[in-house]
Amino acid sequence: MRRFGLLGRIIIAIILGIAIGSFANEWLIQLFATFNGLFGNFLSFIIPLIIIGFITPGIGYMGRGAGKLLSLTALLAYVSTIVAGIFAFFVAKTFYPTLLSGQSMEIFSDPTEGLSEAFFNVEMAPPMEVITALLISFVVGIGIAAIKSDALLNLASDFRDIIQLVIVKVIIPLLPFHIFGIFANMTHAGQVATILSVFAKVFVMIIILHILYLILQYSIAGSLRKQNPFKMLKTMSPAYFTALGTQSSAATIPVTLKQTKTLKVRSNIADFTVPLLANIHLSGSTITILSCALAVVFLQGETISFLSILPFLLMLGVTMIAAPGVPGGAVMAAIGLLETMLGFGPTMVSLMIALYLSQDSFGTACNVTGDGAITSITDSISKKWNITETDNG
Repeated sequence: MRRFGLLGRIIIAIILGIAIGSFANEWLIQLFATFNGLFGNFLSFIIPLIIIGFITPGIGYMGRGAGKLLSLTALLAYVSTIVAGIFAFFVAKTFYPTLLSGQSMEIFSDPTEGLSEAFFNVEMAPPMEVITALLISFVVGIGIAAIKSDALLNLASDFRDIIQLVIVKVIIPLLPFHIFGIFANMTHAGQVATILSVFAKVFVMIIILHILYLILQYSIAGSLRKQNPFKMLKTMSPAYFTALGTQSSAATIPVTLKQTKTLKVRSNIADFTVPLLANIHLSGSTITILSCALAVVFLQGETISFLSILPFLLMLGVTMIAAPGVPGGAVMAAIGLLETMLGFGPTMVSLMIALYLSQDSFGTACNVTGDGAITSITDSISKKWNITETDNG
């Protein structure tokens, strides 16, 4: 399956899982379940390290350039990310009861019910709790920025590179096999029809939400710059379709930068903000994560209040810093929060990953296209407040 992109491998894994799960005997399904158990335990082990690896250098680098332009750009990106999540939450709360009516999965309330069990299990205890990892990341990241330690910043960057290597070389290649096992097991247990129905409906809703949110972003940018928001969106469309193909915000930076400058944004502002936003602005990914998470929760037969989801959103916006450098990085960074703050179990996490990765490229496309709007807004505000790139530290 290596000849296909990640999305292609995920689709093939789902199809093969359904096909093989429909006729495989119990022994074979238990073999798949054993692999899934081992992979799931490794994910639980690596999550705190992913959090430290992503957040610590991210805060350290941002703190180094704590100038007015950086602060303004980072604030706008964070607000956009949180608003996107709130938007997705209320849309899901409004439409899921009708859209996903009558669909539930009892296996979430009792993970042993229906699904085949593994032959054996190997415990892989995480080195620390997720909250502990978050606190360490904040303390060390802020400390690096405060004392301006090049040695510590380089160490944090090297650790991030190691974690990214683990994700790119181990986790991402094995994810299709993990998803294959999950779908084979669910097909064997007679649960796959519900999942496929949910996948299709949630996928369509997420794409619509991405488009609506981009229209909102460019309506705000257009009103500040006295430009037609739809013409601005059309100008940024090459970045959108490039991101669909590359599935990476970082890889799309040259196209995003070129098209953003076409919006008549000052070059010095665009040169600074576009690369920064590629790492910290994740409105599309947040819409996807919230929509997928709430769909999985709905299948469990439960609901989540806004006061419960808001702390998760606020932490998610920080946890995903630098995640766009890795395909699927946003959902990898979010797993720890899903487990600790929303109570996701192993099966729920696996479905969440499958749901997210099935349309990851669309979330990335929404992210990078929105970068043009945030850059335009930053340019308008910085011009009004007389902020230039020389104010960046």
